[in-house]
Amino acid sequence: MDSFPVVKNILLLDSEGKRVAVKYYSDDWPTNTAKLAFEKSLFAKTMKSNARTEAEITMFDSNIVLYKFVQDLHFYVTGGEDENELILAAVLQGFFDSISLLLRSNVDKREALENLDLIFLCLDEIVERGMILETDANVIAGKVAVNSMDPSAPLSEQTIGQALATAREHLTRTLFQ
Repeated sequence: MDSFPVVKNILLLDSEGKRVAVKYYSDDWPTNTAKLAFEKSLFAKTMKSNARTEAEITMFDSNIVLYKFVQDLHFYVTGGEDENELILAAVLQGFFDSISLLLRSNVDKREALENLDLIFLCLDEIVERGMILETDANVIAGKVAVNSMDPSAPLSEQTIGQALATAREHLTRTLFQ
């Protein structure tokens, strides 16, 4: 039986190597200290690279790491040494593109920190327990937008999907009170 591709972590670091948003799906780094040491070492290895136009790939601590830099943010996806690089690249691109859609192409640290909830929802839509769920940025951003909507917002300010979800929620509350 073939195993499915596994992501070990997804990291979003700033231009100084500090955490913006990270998710670990592997026990390879059992403590927070080990995770921080991995992030620091990875950042030191990749910070001089020119991964601004296209994603780059490297082997690091017996892992395949794909990464891309945009503005003052560094996006990383880590998989085991036997993982398919193209699949990991699709995860990285899906993560970056969904963030770009949700932040309306204003992808920088300040916007990321102001919308951290959306970034973590993106991570949850892309990978669960290391298993890749989705890589299509439009699908990811759509699910995140529906999950993060404000049900009290006027219907005129909501998308059709959000309005339907709000109406369904209101109907359910009314029927089952």
